[in-house]
This record gives sequence, structure tokens and C-alpha cells, in this order.
Amino acid sequence: MKRNIILVITVLFTTCCVNAFAQTNTYPFAVKKSGQGKQTIIFIPGFASSDDVWAETKTKFEKDFTCISFTMAGFAGVPAQPEQTFVKWETSIAKYVRDNKIEKPVIIGHSMGGVLALAIAADFPDLPGKIIVVDALPCRSAAMDPAFKSKENNDCSAMVNQMAAMSNEQFKQMQIVNIASLCSDKEKQSLIVNWGLQTDRKTFAEMFCDFSNTDLREKISNIKCSSLILLESYFASMKPMIEEQYKNLKAGNLQYANKGLHFIMYDDKEWYFDQLNKFIAQ
Repeated sequence: MKRNIILVITVLFTTCCVNAFAQTNTYPFAVKKSGQGKQTIIFIPGFASSDDVWAETKTKFEKDFTCISFTMAGFAGVPAQPEQTFVKWETSIAKYVRDNKIEKPVIIGHSMGGVLALAIAADFPDLPGKIIVVDALPCRSAAMDPAFKSKENNDCSAMVNQMAAMSNEQFKQMQIVNIASLCSDKEKQSLIVNWGLQTDRKTFAEMFCDFSNTDLREKISNIKCSSLILLESYFASMKPMIEEQYKNLKAGNLQYANKGLHFIMYDDKEWYFDQLNKFIAQ
């Protein structure tokens, strides 16, 4: 009897320890790992996108690199988590790198994921070996309003309520129109739209609001690693504004695509892969 009680106590204690460990090691993103190699590439997708946006890119590097890709909580069918913020996602990715003892990874991010890559490299300058930013700016809102200033206590309730009030059909139509302006590859448009339709509406609104309030223009001066910035072809006509936003990035290499829209990995593949191959091989 006494032995059984001790056994039960031991099992309960072990379960508690395991649960505590699991809770302290849960991250606000789903993780996929593939490939092999001592060097690691970490892939962060853009707003409301699945890590599948990197599927073709990963196949180019899995032979020589360990590839780790994330889909953020609430995006593209991954269960939502409460109280998510841009800063929480940034620090959680940095924590994942440290927890898993990943040495000097290459971090590549698209859109919002690109801004996360910039933020990680700025706040944790010794963490990445290199970063690649695919069509993102340090301050999205300043591109539309040069006088933009981020708010210390940003209230996102209006946007959350607006999104909640939309019917499923209204939200779908909004996604179809938006994605048509972001990707010229028509076969990929429906794929991207579906990721948005599988995204938790509250997370969609809160993170878009928080992301729109993010300004890294000053902070990027802390970045130590080499940085490749790949920008869509349209931005070539706005070079003064782009270069002003990136002026504090010391080791930044800005390159403009030849064609296509925001999803450069779909719209200008040959140029995109040529840029990645050269930069990663350096």
C-alpha cells in the first residue's frame, strides 16, 4: 500500500514537472523542420500567411541547410493564442533560437516576417548570422504618412470590432481584392486568400493594428549582421523614401526585383533565387 502511494506521488510529481516544462516551452507559432546541415535557415512568413509560402524556397536549401519554418499563432489555421503582440512574437522567436541552441542562423522573413527579422537582429544583434528581408520596410505606416509617429498605448479595439462585424463573404471579398494587388501569379492568389480565410479574425485585426504601429527606423542601427533587402519592382520608383527608411541599416544591401508584386518568391522567382543563393553563399 505504502509503495503504491509513493508510486502515485512520483507519477504526479513527474507529470507536474513535464507540464511545467511544456508550458515554459510553448511558442506562439507552429514549427516545421526539414533538411540537414550544420547551418540553419529560419523562415518567417508574412501577415496571415502559412509557412507554405516558403515551400519552394526550402527545397532549394534543404540539401545543405537545416530549414525551420514558422506559422504564427492564429494565422492560416494554426490555433490562436490570447494577447499576441508583435514584440511577443519577436522575443518568442529569439527565445526559440536560444532554447534550441541554434548558432548564427540565417533569418529570412517576408512582409511582416521581414520586419520581425529586422526587429530580432536589432534587439538581439548577436543572434543571427545574416538576415534576408523580402519586401518589407522598417515602418510600413510611414510609407503612407511621412509624419507618422507610433503610439505608446495603441488602441486596436476599433479595428477588432470592424473585422468582427464583417460577414464571412465580405471578409472573403476583401481578401480576394487585397491579394490580387499583392501577387501577380494568379495560381497562387487563391492559395494566399485561403490562408487569410483560415486566419483567426481577432488575431488578424489585432496583429495588423499592432504591426501598423511598429517603427524600427531608428532601432535598425543596432543591427550588426549582413542584411539583404529584396524589394518589389514598384518600390524602384520610390527609392528616396525607401533609402530614407533604411538609412540607419549599416550593412544593408537593397535590391529591387525586375517584375511582379509583393510576393516576390512567386512573381520573380529567377531573380529571387539568384539573390538568395549569392547572399547565403558569401
